[in-house]
Amino acid sequence: MSAVAAIVFDFDGVIADSEPLHLRTYQDVLSSVGITVDRDEYYERYLGFDDAGAFRAIAAARGLQWTEQEIADLVARKTAVFDARLGTAAMLYPDAAGCVARLAGRFPLGIASGALKHEILAVLRSSGLEPHFRFVVAAGDTRRSKPAPDPYRRAAELHGLPPGRCLAIEDSRWGIESARTAGLRCIGITNTYPAHELTMADRVIGSLDELTDDLIGGLEAQPK
Repeated sequence: MSAVAAIVFDFDGVIADSEPLHLRTYQDVLSSVGITVDRDEYYERYLGFDDAGAFRAIAAARGLQWTEQEIADLVARKTAVFDARLGTAAMLYPDAAGCVARLAGRFPLGIASGALKHEILAVLRSSGLEPHFRFVVAAGDTRRSKPAPDPYRRAAELHGLPPGRCLAIEDSRWGIESARTAGLRCIGITNTYPAHELTMADRVIGSLDELTDDLIGGLEAQPK
């Protein structure tokens, strides 16, 4: 079977340790409309969504019927608060920069994420990683977000490869579902969830240091 020829990284929870910052920002914005979301609820229910999807899911869980304009207003407020805090936190996982630089010497790299593109690019530029990535598929770049397959299908198109020749690196079951439904192989990483919650992945690793050439070369390129 054909070998893996390109890699697509998720961003939050894989390259950037930004989920705690996202959670705090959601909490601050939602508290202004009388809603409390704790850490467990966020990680169990909403982490895999883009901002608009998360707000819709939060409203649905509480029987609220927010209009699209109300959701857009919440997204805008969340973006503003997050952006103001973005430069104040160390965002990369310790092993991320070395892994990206190492793999970029062997594979074309891309990103498929539910985060906003300017947030992703800000972190990549500040860390010097932007030149290693050929593209970023971000929130709003596809009709549907994860767990739908659209972001990873688009990533494969941008790589100019069949999905089965691309490998996704994901930290959540929503992201793994998106990648596998799109036809990509997938490696799960336990930065956010334990291994037993990532069983849809072809392999599960504990850190990006384990994402070696031998591991990648041992994966069949076609989906199970």
